[in-house]
This record gives sequence, structure tokens and C-alpha cells, in this order.
Amino acid sequence: MSERKKVILSEAEMPTHWYNINADLPAAGVELPPPLHPGTGQPIGPNDLAPLFPMSLILQEVSAERYIEIPQPVQEVYRMWRPTPLVRAHEWERALETPARIYYKYEGVSPSGSHKPNTAVAQAYYNKEEGVTRLATETGAGQWGSALSFACQVFGLECKVYMVRVSYEQKPYRKVMMQTWGAEVVPSPSPDTNAGRQILAESPDSTGSLGIAISEAVEDAATRDDTKYSLGSVLNHVLLHQTVIGQEVIAGLEAFAEDWPDVLIGCTGGGSNFAGFAFPFLKENISGGRSARIVAVEPAAAPSLTRGVYTYDFGDTAQMTPLIKMHTLGHDFVPAPIHAGGLRYHGMSAQVSALQASGLIEAVSVQQRAIFEAALSFASAEGILPAPEPAHAIWGAMQEALACRESGESKVIVFNMCGHGHFDLAAYEQHLADNLEDFDYPEEAIRASLQKVPSV
Repeated sequence: MSERKKVILSEAEMPTHWYNINADLPAAGVELPPPLHPGTGQPIGPNDLAPLFPMSLILQEVSAERYIEIPQPVQEVYRMWRPTPLVRAHEWERALETPARIYYKYEGVSPSGSHKPNTAVAQAYYNKEEGVTRLATETGAGQWGSALSFACQVFGLECKVYMVRVSYEQKPYRKVMMQTWGAEVVPSPSPDTNAGRQILAESPDSTGSLGIAISEAVEDAATRDDTKYSLGSVLNHVLLHQTVIGQEVIAGLEAFAEDWPDVLIGCTGGGSNFAGFAFPFLKENISGGRSARIVAVEPAAAPSLTRGVYTYDFGDTAQMTPLIKMHTLGHDFVPAPIHAGGLRYHGMSAQVSALQASGLIEAVSVQQRAIFEAALSFASAEGILPAPEPAHAIWGAMQEALACRESGESKVIVFNMCGHGHFDLAAYEQHLADNLEDFDYPEEAIRASLQKVPSV
């Protein structure tokens, strides 16, 4: 009998509710400190966020309900690509000569090629319902900007995307994809905002950062009556929407072979794909049921979980966002121009940060060349070319699989393959030509940036 390769759940088996980990954090002894107003330093209320977000998303941000129903129109759009495949990596297991059983959840089948539409569609829907006609956002590698451009096209909204300049130059066809869906795309820092103009005046050759691009998008939304801001990671409601991933993984494993992970691995930048993948499993860990180790893998060039400080900081460079308690490298830290643009962020989501501080998850960092080596190993065996972001998770899974080869253990390893690398061929070209740089841990730059973190 041939080995089963994948499970794709039926549309009827797609999750109908998002899972909200805030409901279970108290049982785990995890405190989630409230966001603070950037002016007063006091906990923010719903009205403080109303200029940026529709009230439905603000209420999700602070909700303690365990499950929140996915609106029917959002479910209908999800069915364009969900449920996504859960794949057993038989060929890669053989190539690695490991007794481990490796599974990956493949989110690259979405219209924009990553997990990002899971929240983009929801955010566009809620904004449309409240009469918003235009959304402003930032994007790093372009996966989030592509997803929101698609979602805005679906619901008839205008979209303005501030794309981190280094990725704008590295990945020109991401820009074309966004424009195909009707979005306006500019490199950040840009001359379109006060924040962008100030950065350009101080550093005309700035490669940009997600912190800078967030400042521009927030300013854009705050200065127009027809516009709200949309964020692709970090905030609670964004991570909430991604939990369809982990719920499908659990159902898929049960349908596959009733395997339960010994270790779960996801890449981390702001936290959205990692949280969406891992939070439903953390629910099991917290309840005392089935348990798994959960490992976050981040780039050595932006090591917020492994090198950052757990404290209140701004989510953006211009200090316009609320203060969030998170693992941070400092809000004006500009990471090196690695190709994993979606992970080039100075901070980590409040929820993921609190879990890390409580010891409920682990974190490791890795250099750029190592993740491309792991990506080539995976692509050679499984046929899918990964984006640099999930290549971090692939590297983590590879380390676990090789450890099993040494120990003889047959562990179950599951990782989130959150997007394909079809727009990253220039990076692969550099790697194949042995022309891809590693970047040393920028200790001095981070130390200087952390000196500017506010005292709260």
C-alpha cells in the first residue's frame, strides 16, 4: 500500500470560529499587560483606537471569549483556498535519513501565496461593514501588502501600501501583484508623509524598516476621514484570525494518522503565522491534555525574542502607536537587509512575548545562509520552493530531524510552511552563486536603540 502524502479537509470541515488564546492565558498564569496611550501612558480604551480601526476589530482586540464566530462572508472567501493541505514530508525524511515523522502545513496555496489573507479578508470585511472606503498599511517582503490588496479588491476598498524600501527593490513583482489588485504602492520611507520625509531628510539612503512603514501608514490613516489602518501582524485580532491554521492542523493530524506533535516549529517576525499555527496547540498544553514543545525561529538580524528586552515600547519608529509590552530591539532599530523581509521587525506581539516570558514557548535565532541551505534541502525533496520566512521554520525542523537521526527517536515534527518563494528567486540566485551575506548580531545598534525605549 502506498504511503499517504497529504490530507486536505473538506470545506465543511473548515473552522467556523477563531480561537482566542486570551481566554486561556489566566489558567496558564500568563499576564497580558494592557497597551498604553502614547501620550498619557495610561491604558488605552476603545475610543483611543477608533481613529485607526473599526470598532468590531477593537472589540476582538480586547475580547476574552474563547471562540469568535467567523462571519459567513469571510468564510465564503476563505473557501477559495481553505482548507489548506497538511503534508507528510516522506521524501524529505528519506533525504535526511531520519526516523522522525515530519509534517508541514502549506499556506502557499492562497491567492497571494501565504497565510496573510486569513486576516486580510477579515479586516477588509469588518472595515467595509463600518463604511470605511480606504485602507492604509505597511508591508515588508510584500506578502501582507499582496494579501490586503487582494482583500480590498474583493470588498471594493481602496488600498495604499507603504512597502519597506529594501524589499520594494528586492521584490519588484510583489509590487506588480499589488497593483494588479488595484493597490497604490510606494517605497518606504516615502515623501508622502511627514514621518517619511523626516527619515529621508536624516537618511536619504535609508533601506527602511517595518517600524518606519508602520509610522507612515498610521499617519496616512489618522489624517484622512475615509481611511483606517490595517496591520498584518503583532496585534491580538490579527493573531486571532490566523488560528484557522492550527485548528486545521489538529483536524488534519487526526484524519492522517492520529499523530500528535512532539515539537511544533514556526518562524517569527511579528508573530502572526506562528501564533495562528501554535495557539490551538497551546490550548491543549494549558489544559493539561496532549502536549508539545513549541519553538519559534527568528532571524539573527532581528532577534527580538532571543536578544530583545521584554518591556513597553512603540510599535513604530515615529512613536505614534500605543505602547505595547513586548520583546523589542528598540523602536528605531533598522534591521540588516536580509531577504526574509517579513521578519525584519523590531518587536514581537504582546501575546507571543508573554508566552515566551512565561516559558511556554522556546525561541532560537539563525543566520540567513543557513536558512537558505535548509530551504534548498526541502525544495529538492518536496518540490516546493519556500519563501525565506518559512525557511526559518524549515531550518528548525531540519535540526530536530537530524537530532532524531543521531538519537534514533521517531519524533513527530510539524512546521508551518507559511508561503512560497516564487517572488524570492533573486535571493536564491544570490545563494546559489555563493553571494548571499550573513549578518552578525548587531549588538551595538540594538543597545543604542534600546536606550531610546521609553521608561514606563
